Amino acid sequence: MRLTLAPMEGVLDHLMRDLLTRLNPFDLCVTEFVRVVDMRLPPRVFYRLCPELHQGCKTPAGTPVRIQLLGQEPDWLAENADQACRLGAEGIDLNFGCPAKTVNKHRGGAALLADSEQLYRIGRAVRAAVPAHLPVSAKIRLGLEARDSYLENSQALAEAGISELAVHARSKKDGYRPPAWWPLVAEIQQRLAIPVTVNGEIWNADHATQARAESGCQNVMLGRGALALPNLADTIKTGAAPMSWAAVIELLLDYSALEVEGNKAVYYPNRIKQWLNYLKLQYPQARELFTAIRTLKHTDEIRSLLRKQL
Repeated sequence: MRLTLAPMEGVLDHLMRDLLTRLNPFDLCVTEFVRVVDMRLPPRVFYRLCPELHQGCKTPAGTPVRIQLLGQEPDWLAENADQACRLGAEGIDLNFGCPAKTVNKHRGGAALLADSEQLYRIGRAVRAAVPAHLPVSAKIRLGLEARDSYLENSQALAEAGISELAVHARSKKDGYRPPAWWPLVAEIQQRLAIPVTVNGEIWNADHATQARAESGCQNVMLGRGALALPNLADTIKTGAAPMSWAAVIELLLDYSALEVEGNKAVYYPNRIKQWLNYLKLQYPQARELFTAIRTLKHTDEIRSLLRKQL
């Protein structure tokens, strides 16, 4: 089983990747998307979203990081895939799953699920631009308005030459509403000769076992669940006990130190509140803590309050 930490725009940045890969035996991370429109992006864009490029494209814990691209133009996506690889990327991922309206209205992310021919053209162009020894993966949903295009789209990408496919087992219209339709991923897995990874609605080790059984996939991608239960990957892979609330508080303090060290203290209050919204899904104590810090605006105030929880 390979466990991948999913890309989550505005959430799973390099600091969070650092923290979660220190805690868990993840095998791979994928960056937030690099938006590609009509130019070859300068190196600073890639270094900003993937500072791990400075260290062999791995997190400090040694977990490989793959750079994700989002766009609709095959040639420009290929140009930027080439740029990323020249900077040291160990692989490229293509985003065909993002449901955000601001992305979809520009025909990016999940909007492309309505056009399997374009998926093929993008996959083929990027595969040709990336050195043969490096992987090109893609992430899709089951369809746009309905769960009806997953076989056509997955086969188009496989025929284009991508190395592996991750499937969020919902349509774009489904958003993040349960359930995840893991058995539909089994149809993809049975059709393709490349590895398929199942993603969606995996909140604990039992869910991971069920998702693998129903999808027929060996590999699992964790997104929101990895934020709600910070050692989720460890519970799945090694049978570790879920992290205690006291350990979560220590982790939140560790995260505050990373934010300050990274000169991002101005973002920390919003980020910690965002994370607590996920933690509330697994820890009742997070709801009370969120209420206590909701009006706080300074990192020092929040860190002081967190220390009092110990």
